[in-house]
Amino acid sequence: MRALLVVNPIATATTQRIRDVLVSALAADLSVDVVMTKGRGHAAELAERAADNGLDLVVALGGDGTVNEIANGLLRSGPAPGVPALAVVPGGSTNVFARALGYSASPVEATGELLEALRDGRSRRIGLGHATFTSSAGLSQSRWFTFCAGFGLDAAVVEQVERKRVHGRRNTPGLYLRSALGRFIRNTGRRCPPISVTTGESSQPGGPDELMATQTATAQAQAQARNTTLPDYPSQLALMPEQVLAAVVCNTTPWTYLNARPVRACPDASFDAGLDLVGLRRLTVATTTRSVLQMLHGSRGPQGRHILALHDQARIALTAAQAIPLQLDGEYIGPQTELTVRSMPSALRVIV
Repeated sequence: MRALLVVNPIATATTQRIRDVLVSALAADLSVDVVMTKGRGHAAELAERAADNGLDLVVALGGDGTVNEIANGLLRSGPAPGVPALAVVPGGSTNVFARALGYSASPVEATGELLEALRDGRSRRIGLGHATFTSSAGLSQSRWFTFCAGFGLDAAVVEQVERKRVHGRRNTPGLYLRSALGRFIRNTGRRCPPISVTTGESSQPGGPDELMATQTATAQAQAQARNTTLPDYPSQLALMPEQVLAAVVCNTTPWTYLNARPVRACPDASFDAGLDLVGLRRLTVATTTRSVLQMLHGSRGPQGRHILALHDQARIALTAAQAIPLQLDGEYIGPQTELTVRSMPSALRVIV
């Protein structure tokens, strides 16, 4: 099996010695090339090149940001036959995607699990999210995400954490909690621009939704050829917009982790279904605290009249009154005014 191992040398959960041991273990079972990333965007370039060269597998040794870049590189032209499979060895601070697939949080243990899966030939196809967004300057972009997209408060926290990490701060749960508290104190509900949330299909010809619909049909045809099935989305008509002040879209559960504790914003989200959303209609101390506690301790996720919860959606459109922060898979994208997320079933094959 021809494989590419993409290593993020500054991943927070591994040392140079651990990385050397893991590389040696994988190289013993695979015909593997090892490349260290040199900066943001490099992993996506490497994955795209691996797909062009017909490799069988790309292994990510890094955090969720590295995984996101590789997924975007592999799917630069959309899902298609022959796209390399993706395998993950967790090396970041949270590793939500790897742990959602069932891998251990320890990179050493996860490497053993990956090698066992490769020897047994175990893999599965999972659905991903595809985001199209428009900045305040009117620029339209699109990007895949593996487990979550955040619009508003949580993305503002991600931006603040990234800014602190540039100045040498270590990425820890404590850093996120302090950043979230500080951001919440500075952003009361009346200062947050409202976000309109609609579901259903768009009839705009030639737009990104039409492209994704075509890719969905292609994936469904491929699934039929493999005698498998994809989630059956109901025919959805656009609904009247709901108003929220912050929104998180989940492609799986949990949304994130605080060390070993999962944070379940959308507990029913799944790689085998559409997209879920949780939105906060108010951002007062009482409502926000209640929602956070429900995410940490409850099995049903946030509940109550100030919560908007959507499950198994093929498409969700969010429009803000002014540009607000956007994050995808824990990576800050920038301020945006419009965000459309669409579920892409059976988009990528992963080793499990």
